[in-house]
Amino acid sequence: MRLYEGTVQEFKTDVLNNNIADIISKKYKEYYNRKVNSSEFNSWNNSLRFLKDVLENSGLLKNRIIIEYELPYSERRIDVILFGKDKEGNENIVVLELKQWSNDNVEDSQNDGNVIVDFGRFRKEQPHPSLQVQGYYYYLKDFMTLFEEDKNIQLNACVYCHNYKKGENEVLYLPKFKEPVKNYPVFSKEEAMQFGKYLGEKLAVEDGLDVFGKFTHSILRPSKKLLEHTREMINKQQIFNLIDEQITAYNTIMNKAKKLSRSEDKSVIIVKGGPGTGKSVLALEVMGELLRMGKVVYHATGSSAFTNTLRNILGTRSASLFKFFNSFTKHKENQIEILICDEAHRIRKTSESRYTPRSGRTGLPQIEEIINAGKLTIFFIDEKQVVRPTEIGSVKLIRDAAKKLGIKEDNFFEYELKVQFRCGGSESYLEWVEGVLGIGDTKEKILRKEDKIEFKIMKSPIELKNLIEERNKQKKNSARIVAGFCWPWSEPNRDGSLVNDVKVGGFEMPWEKKDQFWKWATDDSGMKQVGTVYTAQGFEFDYIGIIFGNDLVYNKKESKWEAKPKNSYDTMVTSRNERLTEHFKNVYRVLLSRAHKGVYVYFMDKDTENYFRSKIY
Repeated sequence: MRLYEGTVQEFKTDVLNNNIADIISKKYKEYYNRKVNSSEFNSWNNSLRFLKDVLENSGLLKNRIIIEYELPYSERRIDVILFGKDKEGNENIVVLELKQWSNDNVEDSQNDGNVIVDFGRFRKEQPHPSLQVQGYYYYLKDFMTLFEEDKNIQLNACVYCHNYKKGENEVLYLPKFKEPVKNYPVFSKEEAMQFGKYLGEKLAVEDGLDVFGKFTHSILRPSKKLLEHTREMINKQQIFNLIDEQITAYNTIMNKAKKLSRSEDKSVIIVKGGPGTGKSVLALEVMGELLRMGKVVYHATGSSAFTNTLRNILGTRSASLFKFFNSFTKHKENQIEILICDEAHRIRKTSESRYTPRSGRTGLPQIEEIINAGKLTIFFIDEKQVVRPTEIGSVKLIRDAAKKLGIKEDNFFEYELKVQFRCGGSESYLEWVEGVLGIGDTKEKILRKEDKIEFKIMKSPIELKNLIEERNKQKKNSARIVAGFCWPWSEPNRDGSLVNDVKVGGFEMPWEKKDQFWKWATDDSGMKQVGTVYTAQGFEFDYIGIIFGNDLVYNKKESKWEAKPKNSYDTMVTSRNERLTEHFKNVYRVLLSRAHKGVYVYFMDKDTENYFRSKIY
């Protein structure tokens, strides 16, 4: 999508006639079915006048220009793209980010690569603009085949801060940003002439009509460089190794995926499995191999913590391949060749919320949006990991949606993973957990020493904390503390320190940091924070320490489990939830199945503790 395109001369005329913002906003309303907000309208009026002045000095007239270009498979937009040819005969494309920032409203951030911008009504942490356009640069390089097909096409990216004064001690030009600014220049308010010269050198020899045509008609698929990068990053992570039954499952899935992706028909594969059976491992390995085959493959989850961690692990260039389940409202049918949905039990009824603009409302169930977008959709699911009422993912839901969308029974496959690779490799441990919690039809069992995993009931949360800290000293980031959502979750203090919300007697620890909760599972800081089920789900550790809250207790008089909503701060779960006890059981099932070697538990409710003790040999 392009909100404005034409020649530089046409653009300059529209600016001089005070039409430019009106033209763009009209196209915006036609495309998004909503009015543009006043701040964006004013930014077009303001920044594009400065760009017009620069272009006066660049020698560009007939060159093609695009304003507000929506990135493929994304709602993010590039401010300006210009097309032309340089003296060496190279066709050139220049990506340009326009900033209205002044020196007074930009501060340095303690987070590497970021700056803090004061927008008046609010302050926001953002990437340094050179790093922002670097992201656009690689996104285009990685998804537009013209850069692979024609090596003479050069892509450039830069920033024009027309209200910002240059200086060594000014935030945008600090020494720590020297490298990105060198590669992706930031032109300041006093550098308008230099900026015009920069554009002229890259674009002024020809009008850029040919390269504009190549750009707008380029096929979209991951490039070889992106695949090499993704492969390298995935292979560096030892957690993605496959063993035993996982290899069998992988080969089976890959064989079907290769055949089904070549078919003209839509297809669905479901992979079922409990915690520790390798669903996420398989999802990523399948994705990596399919990408290397040149397939257009995306990975999606309903977990912000899990998806953001994957983006962080795999790096900036691979981040765009990892989506959320609500990312497919605007996709056309079969737009994605293969869509891998991990943790499919977290699929929701709809992708819409009160913040969803009218243009983003399809009126369709989320499952139908997902299946519609993918020619082949692969779901990895554990129905017993549903921990919120809004999560409705199930095999039946997927089957019913596939049938409704006309997918033939011959193109629908189910596969189940049964062998346990977590919990000491003990399938009986997970059966014991489900039996004690009364989940499903699992019969009660007794946990025995030969069940391999170390299970300890701790006398106090302080004793639990000390043991987890000892495990982390032996091997960094091998252990974590988690808890039921039985305490409030506060915003950080002004100095950035965290509030010790989780309090039991003399024990005090903070929850994970609100604006960086997704770091909890992998960052060193997570060793000093308590995680919830929402940050722990999808991850695994050598050891897990659990504070079993009093939101779920065992009533020994009536011999049954009871939810205690008054003891929970998870209002999204407790509000009008007729299945609250079932959801809390699933929460603790997830927490009790996060570890490979040891599970250490402190029970706030003593009847619950005694009930667990009665089930241990």
